[in-house]
Amino acid sequence: MKDSLRKLIACVAACIFVAGAGHFASTLDRLFPNFQTAVAAAQQPSQSEVRQELIADGQKIAAQFLNREYEAVEARFDSTMKEMLPLDKLKEARESLDERLGAFKTQHGVRAEKYQQYDVVFVTWEFERMTVDLRLVFDPAGRIAGLLFQPSQSGSTFSPPAYADTTAFCEKEVTVGSGEWALPGTLSLPGGGGPFPAVVLVHGSGPNDRDETVAANKPFRDLAWGLASKGIAVLRYEKRTKQHAMKFTPEVIAKLTVKEESVDDALLAVDLLRHTEEIDAGRVFVLGHSLGATVAPRIGSADPGIAGLIIMAGITRPLEDVLYEQVSYISNLDDTLTAEEKESLEALSAQIGRVKGPALSDSIPAAELPLGLPAHYWLDLRDYHPAQTAKGLPMPMLVLQGGRDYQVTSADFEGWKEELSSREDVVFKWYPDLNHLFIAGEGKSTPAEYGAAGHVDVGVIGDIAGWIAVRR
Repeated sequence: MKDSLRKLIACVAACIFVAGAGHFASTLDRLFPNFQTAVAAAQQPSQSEVRQELIADGQKIAAQFLNREYEAVEARFDSTMKEMLPLDKLKEARESLDERLGAFKTQHGVRAEKYQQYDVVFVTWEFERMTVDLRLVFDPAGRIAGLLFQPSQSGSTFSPPAYADTTAFCEKEVTVGSGEWALPGTLSLPGGGGPFPAVVLVHGSGPNDRDETVAANKPFRDLAWGLASKGIAVLRYEKRTKQHAMKFTPEVIAKLTVKEESVDDALLAVDLLRHTEEIDAGRVFVLGHSLGATVAPRIGSADPGIAGLIIMAGITRPLEDVLYEQVSYISNLDDTLTAEEKESLEALSAQIGRVKGPALSDSIPAAELPLGLPAHYWLDLRDYHPAQTAKGLPMPMLVLQGGRDYQVTSADFEGWKEELSSREDVVFKWYPDLNHLFIAGEGKSTPAEYGAAGHVDVGVIGDIAGWIAVRR
């Protein structure tokens, strides 16, 4: 999935759990096999000014963390952070920086944003193998309510892919759903009168934006612009766990499943397109990437009228098994397994044993389960078999897989083929040189390569557009 060394579906809230070995993608938590932390997501900044004293505080706390002054950092945590990121986990996160990113080189700068009542300070650090942002979220009392590492966004710019003809389409802002969970989105509409076939893009794990941004990469914008250039409308939107992060209280997180995280909003997006004048209501497709691909059959089950499913890097094996494989892969990238890494793998194995065991229940603390995800999440997935569910669906499917993807591998691709190859309306595409983001590369794929700018491969755009074109 992607997400690299961790992130499978980071549970988001005023605190978001990011840990272990994410399979779908996005932020740097993928690089830290044992990084279980609580974070508050900073969304769209408001016009209010950040309290200036907190910018200085942010720099001071960042320096303390860098210098391994863990007690001083913990002293600024709010009560939730102290529970979610105790001293041993804080130390683990710091050591993981050196292990995964190499030696610290320099600090590049500090910036700040405001989100509702929260002040968010970003400190940019350059390490030997990657530049990252440390994101510190301060509550109104000046306590740390969130801490997260991500590939640096400072100074990053997006250059459109060569296949995107920005004169061939326009974009308009839309709203997916209504009420407290309403989500802002962007509809890319081809020029001309329509009605057009349309695609809903469903994110991977974690608090993704509408572009599924990973450092300088924006795979969902690539897909939207590439397909819109070929006469296909595309709807992308902010993920619920990003846009409404502050609403995910511990009580809400305890009952979180993929339904609330992804499925419900995808269905609302489909409904929005069906009621959009320029769209052919009978030709609305769903494209899921990573987690979005894994739950695409659930979306199809809930709405059999969807014209087709496009599955990009979806798992077919139990999530906990894929998680262990990802962590093991990253831990062995340097061909050595340290005592700490071995201990972490053993701890993860014990957590996975609890997920698979008959005693799994909501009474088991999330801290004792993989990724810090609650038992409710794992119980919901226990009886879900994506490929088997897909086999019983009425709509056609396109299954895409990158050969250099270490988060979702050939084992999962073969799982789709095993269940669906007998169906004439299912097409399989394998791309030997593409990674989890469907960006081309060479050699062994690593988490660090997500930090390099690239674009979804033109062949993927062509294959999707061609597949949609013949389904009328």
